[in-house]
Amino acid sequence: MPKNLNLKQLAKDLARHPSVLEKVFISKTYKHAEGQSKDIKIGDDCAAILDPISGGHILFAAEGMISSFVEQDPWFAGYSSIMVNISDVVAMGGKPIAITDVLWCSDHDEDMVNEIWMGMCAASQDYSVPIVGGHTTKNIEKTEKVYLAASVLGRAGSKLLTSFEAEAGDQLVMVLDTDGAFRREKPFWNSSTSSSPKKLQKIISIFPELAHRGLCKAAKDISNGGIIGTLAMFSKCSKLGAILDLDSLFIPKETNWLKWLISFPSFGYLLALKGNDLKEVQTLFSDQESIFVDSIGKFKKQPGISIAHKGISIALDFGEYENKEIG
Repeated sequence: MPKNLNLKQLAKDLARHPSVLEKVFISKTYKHAEGQSKDIKIGDDCAAILDPISGGHILFAAEGMISSFVEQDPWFAGYSSIMVNISDVVAMGGKPIAITDVLWCSDHDEDMVNEIWMGMCAASQDYSVPIVGGHTTKNIEKTEKVYLAASVLGRAGSKLLTSFEAEAGDQLVMVLDTDGAFRREKPFWNSSTSSSPKKLQKIISIFPELAHRGLCKAAKDISNGGIIGTLAMFSKCSKLGAILDLDSLFIPKETNWLKWLISFPSFGYLLALKGNDLKEVQTLFSDQESIFVDSIGKFKKQPGISIAHKGISIALDFGEYENKEIG
């Protein structure tokens, strides 16, 4: 636990951090898609499409990479384009089965493109999810930027983990691989590239079991905006508030709270559990010593996100938007 924690200042900094606000305001970015399908809720990690033949679900999602990230770290951007899509499927209790890519570049970007592809192929092999095609455009004239995105197809059973089923009183549980390091001092906790393919494939396979056995009521993978941004999205989908207990939370040594709470982990999820299911969920991960699985707070009926430390709780004030959207 970092020393000299100023809870009030931390709450203020989190509530004004751009990566957190991007997630708090995220519903505005997909408002035009709402109502397009009466059967699919917008705001989950994947679109879950009912398969009438099997009675299960087809999962479909896509992720775009920020251009500056692609330019600064092309290998890892390629790797991440696969990894984050897989995380979206896993968060819904599904199994990823195939990836497609979208890559826009020019002949002048050949070295960067090769790095991107090496990263994508490495992730595909690590997680054993094949890249089956996509759309790659290479212009003769130099383009301003290289653009990268990827999409994923997955399968899930009749029972899904969604972002909409948490209830007041549920435990807020985090699942996180602690055996990692920050990638080039960025707020990204990378535990993926240093893990064996066997471990990566094992830990993602546990989530379909959580769904099948009904041990988890709702889930969301921790993405840009970190724990706080993801919790804001999660709470909005379930029309709840939440309290995050910092005293129960894993934090890497020599890391300040602001950086950690907005960090994106390569294997990190927030779950909503009934109190008596936590031990069984912990047991499923017990053969993986580096995986942190524990309660870090609770969901509450009252709207808003609060952080707590040593019995003191402070609400994050997102401004006028909080009253309109989080509640």
